[in-house]
Amino acid sequence: MRARARLVAVGLSLVLLAVLAPGPEVVHAVSTPTIEEMVGQKLIVRMDGRTPTAALTGRIQRGEIGGVILFGWNFHGVQGLTQLTRDLQAIASNAGRPPLFIAVDQEGGGIRRLPWAEPVNSAAVMGARLSVAAVRRVGHATGTALAAAGVNLNLAPVADTPSAPSGFMYDAGRTFSRTSARTAQLATAFALGQESAGVSATIKHFPGIGRVAENTDWVPGTVTASRAALASDLAAFTPAIDAGVDLVMLSNVTYTAYDENNAAGWSYAIATTLLRGTLGFTGVTITDSLDGTAHSRGVTARSLALRAAQAGVDLILLTSPEFRSEKAFTLLCAEARAGHLSTLRLRASYDRILALKSGY
Repeated sequence: MRARARLVAVGLSLVLLAVLAPGPEVVHAVSTPTIEEMVGQKLIVRMDGRTPTAALTGRIQRGEIGGVILFGWNFHGVQGLTQLTRDLQAIASNAGRPPLFIAVDQEGGGIRRLPWAEPVNSAAVMGARLSVAAVRRVGHATGTALAAAGVNLNLAPVADTPSAPSGFMYDAGRTFSRTSARTAQLATAFALGQESAGVSATIKHFPGIGRVAENTDWVPGTVTASRAALASDLAAFTPAIDAGVDLVMLSNVTYTAYDENNAAGWSYAIATTLLRGTLGFTGVTITDSLDGTAHSRGVTARSLALRAAQAGVDLILLTSPEFRSEKAFTLLCAEARAGHLSTLRLRASYDRILALKSGY
């Protein structure tokens, strides 16, 4: 993974040198993405049904989405999933677009879109029974199965550390351990094992939702712990970040110690200042699904998508029906043209996204 990152960095440096070098033939060889292309690459959207609709096909062809998240209703069995991912990538390729992110939630236990694939056990069971090396092997097996079916992005593993007597993540068996040190070891091992099989891992839900009692998809969560207290939560994420994990997912929770007004997924203080500035993360950031939390807050998902983009978050995850995610694309493009969404920030995200996709 680190070798791939170094190669990507070298490649981008060569592109920049080519742009700066004299000679019109070199300048014309490097195109500047349009606002529509930069916004489109930010969006990972839900697909309605088992085959791409005409509307979704058109959006892929025009470069208006960067990826698709798949759920159990989108396919039947390994053959159905493999054919679907091939069809989706063919639409993008034939239109001259970058490869799509094909994403699933494959955490283990009850959170498992591919029932035939690892991890069979939940994070809680793995944490209680397996060594670090064994969890890395499970991560590699997970990545191998996902890659074979055409999935290139797993929204896992969880690096949240429960710190309350109970919480919805702990109660669901989705956390590796009650200690940040053990969580850090296992989450990093799973992520690196998976990425060694060619599938991007996503450490989530930064900076941690182990202190939250109710599901953040449906109830707005607020953590009032101090920065000193939150340091133990961050400790579960930093080894994976230091190891160069491909993606970090930001939570839908507000952390008053960092930002009293914005949840992590649309907080510049957390997504950019803390994660990139303080912790040095250079990969791709992604929101948690914005649709449920938007409903619970009485706002639209597209308004949160705009705030996330303004905060510097790279990828925006939308899991509502297709027509709603299309409205987010329209809004982001309009706000960028009006100067309310920085095109420099859009370009920075676009470059990080394409750098990651270049490894697929």
